[in-house]
Amino acid sequence: MARLKVGKTVENLGDYLREQRLAAKLSLRQLAEQTGVSNPYLSQIERGLRRPSAEVLQQLAKALRVSAETLYVRAGILSLDDSDVRSVELAILADTGLTERQKQSLLDVYQSFRAANTATENPTAKHPPETPGGD
Repeated sequence: MARLKVGKTVENLGDYLREQRLAAKLSLRQLAEQTGVSNPYLSQIERGLRRPSAEVLQQLAKALRVSAETLYVRAGILSLDDSDVRSVELAILADTGLTERQKQSLLDVYQSFRAANTATENPTAKHPPETPGGD
């Protein structure tokens, strides 16, 4: 089941998309025609009711002539950490051989590994006791 992140991140994405659409002097209907995304669905994205997939964000970025990476960050799919992290995340998102669910699963696992390593590197973090014969 897809996770819907309702809150500031999605609302900011909707506000940003609306601003970009208006700056491009496009109606919702025109943007829908250019992207192949339905008018009602675009409206829901702009109002923060829906979280679009990476593929829909790519279509929107192309039509609005903005960076897909910017939309990924605003949608909460990518973080603004360092460029190495973003390049890995962008590679996953750009892989057309993966489904949206597979992409999200890979991103979740990757981010959890990074978070675990960051916690391990932090001297104030609690470390689990080492087990004999472990890593």
